[in-house]
Amino acid sequence: MIDALSPTGLSRRSSPDEGPVPPVRIVHLGLGAFHRAHQAWYTAHASDAADWGIAAFTGRSPDAATALAAQDGLFTLIERGPAADRVEIVRSIVEAHAGGDLASFRELLARPDVAVLTMTVTEAAYRLGRDGLPDLGDTAVASDIEILRAGLSVPEAPLSPLAPTTALGRVLLGLEARRRADAPGIAIVPCDNLPRNGELVRRAMLWLADGVSPRLASWIRAHVSVVSTSVDRITPRPTEADRAEARGLTGFVDDAAVVTEPFSDWVLCGDFPSGRPDWASAGARFVDDIGPWEARKLWMLNGAHSALAAIGPVRGHLLVSDAIADPVCRDLVEELWDEDERHLPDLDLTGYRAALVERFANPRIEHRLDQIAQDATTKLRVRIVPVAHAERATGRSATGCAAAIAAWILSARGGDAAAPDEVPADAPSTSFVTFLDARLGADALFCSTVDAAVLRLNPPPLIAHASR
Repeated sequence: MIDALSPTGLSRRSSPDEGPVPPVRIVHLGLGAFHRAHQAWYTAHASDAADWGIAAFTGRSPDAATALAAQDGLFTLIERGPAADRVEIVRSIVEAHAGGDLASFRELLARPDVAVLTMTVTEAAYRLGRDGLPDLGDTAVASDIEILRAGLSVPEAPLSPLAPTTALGRVLLGLEARRRADAPGIAIVPCDNLPRNGELVRRAMLWLADGVSPRLASWIRAHVSVVSTSVDRITPRPTEADRAEARGLTGFVDDAAVVTEPFSDWVLCGDFPSGRPDWASAGARFVDDIGPWEARKLWMLNGAHSALAAIGPVRGHLLVSDAIADPVCRDLVEELWDEDERHLPDLDLTGYRAALVERFANPRIEHRLDQIAQDATTKLRVRIVPVAHAERATGRSATGCAAAIAAWILSARGGDAAAPDEVPADAPSTSFVTFLDARLGADALFCSTVDAAVLRLNPPPLIAHASR
C-alpha cells in the first residue's frame, strides 16, 4: 500500500491487477453508485470474472464516467457493517463513458462478443405512462420517436447523426447497430425497481420499435431476451467523507469510491442467448418465477423506504437509521409489513422483516431520506398501491398503505421537492390519492382512511383557551 500521507490516484498502474484486463462482454447503462455496489461487484466476484469486463455509460451527468475513466474503471468499495468496515478494489469495469457518447455505445453493442446489456436508470427514466407503455405526452419520448423514425426509415442510412436522449431510445439505437452488424442474440437485464421489469421493458421497447422500424422490431423479437430481476443492496450516495475514508483505508485517491451495506441480493429470471457471467458463484439466484421475490423486495424493503422517506422528514429525521428508531415511523412500517405479508408466499418473511430492521438501523450507513424520496410518485405506484388494492379486495381497510400515502401527502404539503407538480399542495387528500391511482381515489372508504391517517400522523396543534 502507498503511504496515505502521499497518496497517488487509483489506477491499474498504481494498483497492479492480478491478470489481464477482462474483455468487454457487458455494456451497462446508468453508471452510478448502485451499479458499482451491485452488478459490478457480482461480476467481479464471479468465478469467471477474468472473462467478463463491463463498459459502463452514465444515464444523466457524465461525472461518474469522468472519475472512473481517470482510474481505468477501478474503484474502492467499502462494506460498512454496524461495527466495522471491509474494503476492496473492484476491477470489473474496464471502460467508462458519458451517456451522450452514442458512437461508443453503438460500437460496443454491435460487437459479437458483447452478450449482456444491464441497466440501472431509475424507474422514472423509462418514461412510461400508467399503461406501462412509453408516455407520448413526454416531450423527450416524442422527440426520440421522431428522431428514430426518420433515421431508421431508410435502410442502412448512417446512424451517426441520430441522437436519442431517453434510455429506451438509446437502447433501440444500439440494437439497430447490432442488427446491422449481424451480431448474435443479446440479453437485456433491467435492474430497476419496476414490477416484472423484464416483461415491462420488453413490451415498452417493442412498442417503440414497432413505431419507428418494423424491421428492427422483428429482429428484437427473434434475437433479444429481456431478463426480469429483483435487486437489493442499500447504497447511499457517496460523500466527500466516504472518499476520504477510502483514501485512508487504501492509500489511493479515489473519486469514485462507494459505500454500501454488507447485505446483497440479486434474483434473475430469463434467458441469456449469448452467455453470461457465473453470477450464481457470487451469490445471485436464478429462478423460474421472479414474482414472489420481486414483490417481497418491492413491497417490504422499498415500500418501507418510501414510507420512511415521506414521514421521516415530517418528524425531523434525515436518515433511515434515525427514522426507524422513531416509534411512530416504526409502527407505520410494521403496519405496512403486516399487510404485505398477507399477500406473499412463505419466503421466510419473519426472518426477512427482522433482517430489514437490522439493516435500516445500521447507524453507519447514512442512507438519506431525501435520496429515497426522489421520483416518489412513481415509486408509490409500484410499492404501495398494489398492496392497497389487494387489501381492499379482501374487504380490509388497508390502514398501513393508507398511512404510507398519508405520509407522502404530508411531505408534499410541507414543500417536499418530490411533491407532484400536478396537485396543489393545499388540495384535499382525495386529489392526491386520485393522482396516485384513480381506482383508489374513487374508493370513498380508502380515502377516508387516508384522511384519518393524515390527522393521526400530523395532528393539529392544541388551542389554548384562557380560563374564564
